[in-house]
This record gives sequence, C-alpha cells and structure tokens, in this order.
Amino acid sequence: MKPPRSSKNDVFLRYKLWLSAVSGEGIIGEGQYQLLREIEKKGSLKAAAECLGTSYRKAWGDIKNAEELLGYDLTEKVRGGIDGGKSTLTDKAKNLLEAYDALHQKLDSTIESAYAEFKEKIKK
Repeated sequence: MKPPRSSKNDVFLRYKLWLSAVSGEGIIGEGQYQLLREIEKKGSLKAAAECLGTSYRKAWGDIKNAEELLGYDLTEKVRGGIDGGKSTLTDKAKNLLEAYDALHQKLDSTIESAYAEFKEKIKK
C-alpha cells in the first residue's frame, strides 16, 4: 500500500550535523556520536557495535579514523582478563560529546526559528 500523498502542510525540515576534516573525511556525526555514547554506557566497543547493528571492525575503524583526524585518543582500552576487555571514553572524548551536544542544541534552536520564518514566507 502506498503512503498517502503529502500536502504542502506536511513539509518538514530535516538536517544532519557532522564535523569533517578539510579533506572531507568525517570526524563525528550522528553514527559516531551514538557509538561513543554506547561505549560510555556499555564499557565495550564490541557491545556498542552489536547494539547499533554494526560490525566490530567498522566501529573500530571509525574510532581509529576519528582519533587520527583529531590527534587524540577517544577511548582507553583494557585487553582480556577474566571478564574480557573493556573500553572507556577519554576525558577528551567526553568533552567532544558535550561540545557536540551543545552545538546540536544551538543549531536545532536556530534552524527551528529560521524554518518557522521560511514557512511563513511560503504561505503568502
């Protein structure tokens, strides 16, 4: 069954926020943000990747790429042991997440206001 056709009143604004290097390589966006938050919650890169439905290899590669571009570690790793390894976020990673949250909130507010003005203009 096809979804009903949208009317002009059903228009929504969507945007994505991500930070990239000059080269265009992504440093942090929604996926990387979620991965870091899950590592923070679960204490494990493997568990975080599983929770997000991505492979450990991809998650590990994304973290390594971001660390290389940022010039600092995002996670601290403890290998093996009876309970297996674990990962925790570095203080710099926690600061990055806090700054990303603050930027996202500020942009949300600004974009909502600009979009409200836009909708008023197109009603005329």
